[in-house]
Amino acid sequence: MEIDLNDIDFISLRNDLIDYYGTLAQIYPTAMSIVIDIENMSEYQLLTLLSDTTIDINDYIVKKMK
Repeated sequence: MEIDLNDIDFISLRNDLIDYYGTLAQIYPTAMSIVIDIENMSEYQLLTLLSDTTIDINDYIVKKMK
């Protein structure tokens, strides 16, 4: 399935990645540096980081009205 970048809610994705890595930082303190980096990551970088998590990209696809 091909996903158009314009169909992804990157604001919610960015917030959830911050939550994910923030929680992970409680166990692995080095994950806090990722939390800091997420704020300035490009959309492509967010998607690359997402591939290292259990977060499902389908949860961030915005349904277009037809």
